Amino acid sequence: MRFGQQLKQSLNKEWIFYYIDYEGLKNSLRVHHIWDEKSEQSFVEQLEKELEKVYTFQRVKAEEIIRRIAASEKEVNDAVARSQQAPEQAESFEEDFDLLEEDLSDIIADVHDLAKFTQLNYTGFQKIIKKHDKNTSWYLKPVFAARLKRKPFFQDNYDSYVVKLSRLYDIVRTRGNPVKGDASAGGKQQNFVRQTTKYWVHPDNILELKLIVLKHLPVLVFNPNKEFNEEDSAITSIYFDNTETWELYEGRLKKTEGAEAIRLRWYGGMSSDTIFIERKTHREDWTGEESVKARFKLKEKNVNAYLRGELRPEQIFEKERREQKRPEKDIASDEQLAREIQYRVLTRKLEPVTRSFYHRTAFQLPGDARVRISLDTELTMTREDNLDGKKRSGDNWRRTDIGVDWPFKQLPKEDKELFPYAVLEVKLQTQAGGEPPQWIRDLTSSHLVEAVPKFSKYIHGTATLNPKRIHLIPYWYPQMDVDIRKPVTHKFGIERPGASNDISTSGNLDDDSDDDDDAVELPLEREAFVTHEIIPKPTPTDVGDGGFSLGVPTWKQQGEVKRFKAPKGKRIHVPVRVEPKVQLATERTFLSWLEFSILIGSIAATLLNFGDSLAFAAAWAFTVIACIALCYSAGLYLWRVNKIKERRAVTYHDRWGPTLLCAGLFFAVAMSFGFRVAEGGGGEGGLKGDMKG
Repeated sequence: MRFGQQLKQSLNKEWIFYYIDYEGLKNSLRVHHIWDEKSEQSFVEQLEKELEKVYTFQRVKAEEIIRRIAASEKEVNDAVARSQQAPEQAESFEEDFDLLEEDLSDIIADVHDLAKFTQLNYTGFQKIIKKHDKNTSWYLKPVFAARLKRKPFFQDNYDSYVVKLSRLYDIVRTRGNPVKGDASAGGKQQNFVRQTTKYWVHPDNILELKLIVLKHLPVLVFNPNKEFNEEDSAITSIYFDNTETWELYEGRLKKTEGAEAIRLRWYGGMSSDTIFIERKTHREDWTGEESVKARFKLKEKNVNAYLRGELRPEQIFEKERREQKRPEKDIASDEQLAREIQYRVLTRKLEPVTRSFYHRTAFQLPGDARVRISLDTELTMTREDNLDGKKRSGDNWRRTDIGVDWPFKQLPKEDKELFPYAVLEVKLQTQAGGEPPQWIRDLTSSHLVEAVPKFSKYIHGTATLNPKRIHLIPYWYPQMDVDIRKPVTHKFGIERPGASNDISTSGNLDDDSDDDDDAVELPLEREAFVTHEIIPKPTPTDVGDGGFSLGVPTWKQQGEVKRFKAPKGKRIHVPVRVEPKVQLATERTFLSWLEFSILIGSIAATLLNFGDSLAFAAAWAFTVIACIALCYSAGLYLWRVNKIKERRAVTYHDRWGPTLLCAGLFFAVAMSFGFRVAEGGGGEGGLKGDMKG
């Protein structure tokens, strides 16, 4: 679909006069047969008017939303105060809360519409500049980028809106009594089925997804009395591994039983003094255990001494033991964890290799773990190692030339990976046999998300930043250049109160059949994301036409399978789940073949008792078949066991073995029967002789 047509279909009818006049600007490029200085000046003036119009309207609407949120906050507080003063008249305040919920839903729809307004107009300006530079000999892009910086209508941070609206909506939805559950709400812990799924979210859909989720779950704020600061949502992790063997990387990628990941994590900026030393251990389902994450706290000034073995675990918890603020059992458990992690770091020669950075928005009822949703944006991985003769972290446990100053412009391109999508993680605890809430099912099956099972920030960052050292890559790696945006498949999105239609405008806004060179690779887009500094939140990303979704498996829009190949010198690791029943089934199959071979061998031994040459020949035939079957089944069994051990995604079923065995057995029986009948025709013995008698 052409962008001009997409713009007409997606715009808010009430704001129609404030959008970029895309068709008018495009016509201006076609009017002048010879593009001279006068034509350029006229076009630039027209472009400036459009920019001023869009910028002014965006600022006015943003200020209006801020005023409406402030007014709603006052009304909500007044309504809660009135209801608490007269709790016996709770029903009389129901209508007030309904009206407040409607008002907040209307503000949420306005925030959504303003974000889409920004996205559409920014995309329109980028496309019209691209057309101008392509069709004329004048290069306007760098000049207009500077003008966009002076009128940055696209740089509003909507996260502050989301946090405030989430808090107000939660108060209104619960009628002034926000839910305060506990982790075991809904049943005993052993009755829960825990499930974690991960999804990619295109930047175009991030805000819409946040606004949808906040209507069901509040944004989790650890300190509600503190004003929202973007730095507070920053999470940074340093992952450790052996740079010779990459054993932790391969263990986590292959999901081998007991595979570990060791990382150091802190929340907020570089001034944070509390560092969490964490160990994640993978457990297979058949063990009956769950994968666990254990951690303990350490002061930043003590981290290097701990990793070098100079600070012993008992010294770390010495002060805590004296103060007795925690049970001795918990302290002993943390001390044992510290001892085990320190031992692994020293004996396996682990060192910092990869850093992951992102801003996290968490949605959860306080103290209730039944439904937890987190959305990680601005995800970036950087190198922490000292390989290639470059000192990055040096003798320190982390590099100090970067902090939380995304997108880390001071780093060279080869030292960072700007991930193009947000990562949505949905954690559910449902009763055995139960289903997730309907809104969760609608969300995860919508056009807003793309499922990526077992996605790992550490695995992706390590594989991307070390292309010459890592030869086993995750299954999603070759598909990174695929556009994950999808058409709307069912009614789902932000709705304005009283509106009959879904007002979601998610979808590919970048298609334009007039541009033959629109097929820009995502890696190039990620570099432009940093270079020009004019990308809004959410970010329209230019991708080629004919994009298809990245499922597992990945399907083209026409329905056929898109096959991906690993880069030269690398192998794609496909996740394979191995349970004990797989091993047992392999053993049972081998025993069945063995039983069959013994049966055929017994027939051969019986035929030897007849004593004539024909019986002897038949016995030999059956013996050969039995030996072939025995050797074949043993070889097949060993091959299967080896592939299962390596978790190779190969074809395990046997297409030809049983068929050839049956054919050989049929041939031996038929020949034996035929020769016996033929021999009987020459004398009084045998079958024919008996029949004559």
